[in-house]
Amino acid sequence: MPRSTAEKRAAFHALHRAGCFVLPNPWDRGSARYLESLGFQALASTSSGHAWSHAEADGAMPRDAVLAHLREIVAATELPVNADFEDGYGDTPEDVAESVRLAVATGVAGLSIEDGTGSAADPQYPLDVAVARLAAARATIDAAGGDTLLVGRAENFIVGRPDLDDTLARLRAYAAAGADCLYAPGIRTREQIAAVVAAVAPKPVNLLVGGTFEMTMAEIAALGVRRVSVGGGLARAAWGGFMRAAKDLAQHGRFDGFAGAATGAELNGLFSAR
Repeated sequence: MPRSTAEKRAAFHALHRAGCFVLPNPWDRGSARYLESLGFQALASTSSGHAWSHAEADGAMPRDAVLAHLREIVAATELPVNADFEDGYGDTPEDVAESVRLAVATGVAGLSIEDGTGSAADPQYPLDVAVARLAAARATIDAAGGDTLLVGRAENFIVGRPDLDDTLARLRAYAAAGADCLYAPGIRTREQIAAVVAAVAPKPVNLLVGGTFEMTMAEIAALGVRRVSVGGGLARAAWGGFMRAAKDLAQHGRFDGFAGAATGAELNGLFSAR
């Protein structure tokens, strides 16, 4: 029998209580189904991977399109799905509350709210505004039953403000405002990771590893990280293979880029399995 939304959300919360798990990021129904077939325990959407599949830059997809995408991913898998919900699609707490209400209704098991503004001149919301926005998300989730996991994100390291002290202050404030899990995309060193884990303990921490990385999963887990996501990493890997094969064909008239491609039988077998 298919798992209910409540069962998926309960399973997702349980994953955050101990150990460390990988939260890979599909960008469409097919990639979600394949990741499920590999035995992963949960998935997360990727704003960048979704946008690129629609010939848009990351951050350019409108809220309605993102909500439709979340419904599609949720329907494609029996696994819990965490929504990369960007900045909540609005500046004010009221805007965020309405967006979160709509996201919860898609059936996602969790969602993240970023504190980035999208403005190069002032790339992060002031702390009090960011906290108010996250608190609005918390209140909306609680009003809907409280079982959707809320992730608070401090964007310092990916918006050109790699200030660890400010990052830690923001994450502590987001934890106090009701975030269930904390996330500082862009941190990479053992010292940074350990500092984030210690700052918000005992709440779980998400680490982004979107490319090659010096640490193994075991080493990351030893630092106290609860979950590891890859953002647009898998989508970029798929685009990389596609681009190499297409360029080889267009520029050199060669078909070498198809080496290593999945077979039609393999893909047909995967998608006819249920």
